[in-house]
Amino acid sequence: MRYLTLTVTELPGDLGTEITSVTEQISRTQEYMDRYLPSVVSFGLRLLFAVIVFLIGTKLIKLLRKIIRSSMERAGADVGVIQFLDSLLKVIFYFVLIMLIASGFGVDTTSVMALVGSAGLTIGLAFQGSLSNFAGGVLILLIKPFKVGDYIIYIEDNLEGTVSEIQMFYTTLLTVDNRKVVIPNGVLSNNSLINVTAQDKRRLDIDVGIGYSSDLKLAKELCEKLLEENDKILREQEHLVVVDSLADSAVMLKLRFWVRPEDYWPAKWKMTEDVKLLFDRNGIEIPFNQLDVNIRK
Repeated sequence: MRYLTLTVTELPGDLGTEITSVTEQISRTQEYMDRYLPSVVSFGLRLLFAVIVFLIGTKLIKLLRKIIRSSMERAGADVGVIQFLDSLLKVIFYFVLIMLIASGFGVDTTSVMALVGSAGLTIGLAFQGSLSNFAGGVLILLIKPFKVGDYIIYIEDNLEGTVSEIQMFYTTLLTVDNRKVVIPNGVLSNNSLINVTAQDKRRLDIDVGIGYSSDLKLAKELCEKLLEENDKILREQEHLVVVDSLADSAVMLKLRFWVRPEDYWPAKWKMTEDVKLLFDRNGIEIPFNQLDVNIRK
């Protein structure tokens, strides 16, 4: 590139000095542009290329994850396994994408991988809890104490709800009042829990007390009638009404029957209400604590 050179003659002193100064500034600007502009343009092009690669890579990652999820769903894989592997593959795919973009800027990916490997021990010590949760997630998927859709009770903290997600490091529960509870996988894999919906049926016991002066046979017949009429009770399973105990102020009857897990609470609430209403209509007394106060003058 040619440099601009001016020869100033026959001009007043101040004007000539200003023109000379401007000329020198222009020359320095052109020199800086000649020196740094190619590097800036090259960096800008690489940055633009990196942005384009990142956008395209993001779309491809989403497409690959969608294809893998669809394939696993068609194969009948468990929902928890699909969620866990999807979150794991997401991390791996984005790591590979970032390494590809870094190589475009001249970064030695081999050195980066060696650095990551050497730092693995330090990272592992610093994130023992996260690694424990990751291992717990793997154990949950292998042993399958529960799956997505099961209703579980975590005994240690008295937390319960329906499993909605099993991610790499944590499991999400939705409570009956629609609260979201996040529990680390390491905690769930190392402590006791109850899987309420693991079986296809649940036994339901309802205790009812009647007065000693009430007709015991009639009370049992009324309860048996309710068991026969309730459509949520599993007919192929045993259902009975027995005298469970003779308490201090009541004869305790026990209604025992089986229902599907999803019908447990509706059946319990309806049966309890029906027993009370039927006993009231037939004069069966349900004792309750009373206090007699005698006042002496």
